[in-house]
Amino acid sequence: MHVVNIQSLDLNLLHIFDVLLEERSVTRAGIRLGLSQSAVSHALNRLRHAFGDPLFHRTAQGMQPTARALEVGPGVHASLAQLQAAVNPPTFDPGATDRRFVLAAGAYACAVFIPALVARLAEVAPSAQLIVAPTSDFLGRLDSQQNDFAVSLISSTPARVAQEPLFRETLVWAVNTNHPLASRTHVTLGDLLATPHVVIATDQRPFEPGAGADAAMAAGWQDVILTAELRSRGLQRTVGVTVPDTYSALAVIRRSEMAALIPRRLAQMSAQAGMLRLIEPPYPSPPVDIGLAYLRRRLVEPHIRWMRDLICQVVKETASEP
Repeated sequence: MHVVNIQSLDLNLLHIFDVLLEERSVTRAGIRLGLSQSAVSHALNRLRHAFGDPLFHRTAQGMQPTARALEVGPGVHASLAQLQAAVNPPTFDPGATDRRFVLAAGAYACAVFIPALVARLAEVAPSAQLIVAPTSDFLGRLDSQQNDFAVSLISSTPARVAQEPLFRETLVWAVNTNHPLASRTHVTLGDLLATPHVVIATDQRPFEPGAGADAAMAAGWQDVILTAELRSRGLQRTVGVTVPDTYSALAVIRRSEMAALIPRRLAQMSAQAGMLRLIEPPYPSPPVDIGLAYLRRRLVEPHIRWMRDLICQVVKETASEP
């Protein structure tokens, strides 16, 4: 491995590297740093020489980091943050910040608490920007700092990732009010298996137990418990359609004779409007814990600590038990 001569680097170069890794764009990095594109490009050339690695490749999707850049990026960022905290007491003024916060979240979180979070941000940090990003590869995007946070199932994650409990959710089956099952007082698992299902899978792949948190998020966490239950009984179901999110599933079941397994909070919103009939799972269906994931080392950054606390506060106030 190429040995980096620390004496050939200065803090400005490392800061530029850190911002490039986050922005994935010379133009955006220059705007954040107050530098011209040529100045950022010149700094990148010096970094490439020092590291003996290209560090970034230009692609249609922007400046994509090399394996070496991703390897050293977290340590560089943590070191810069610790140095900043050492020479300047950490301060953060929400009312004056124009910082951008990136939160990976799906349709479920967008319905349950994101509107309340947006409203609270408008009150306490009116110039801050919130970006809700896709949940795919949320661990990788946390590591590269493309995302600050991710709403996810609380599950086994690397030690570098903290998971703040937000709330507990249960699941319920939903059909439209004209569905044959809607009028029954007792619905069996056999009844549900005789009905085509709407499956939620953001990347169109079924979830495999043990595949990890990223896979669970991508495949649709609603199906994790059901998949395990059917496997334990040697049963199969009929998939009528696979959709990318919960709202699509709700739209399909309202106009078809299919059934979908939906988080209770979302299902109740539609049921209260008289659009759905809810059916309790006729098999053991334990609750799932939803959490806020972020890199532990980033808590030295005052804005990250503030945003974490704000999200937890908003969820506590708005996402009551279903």
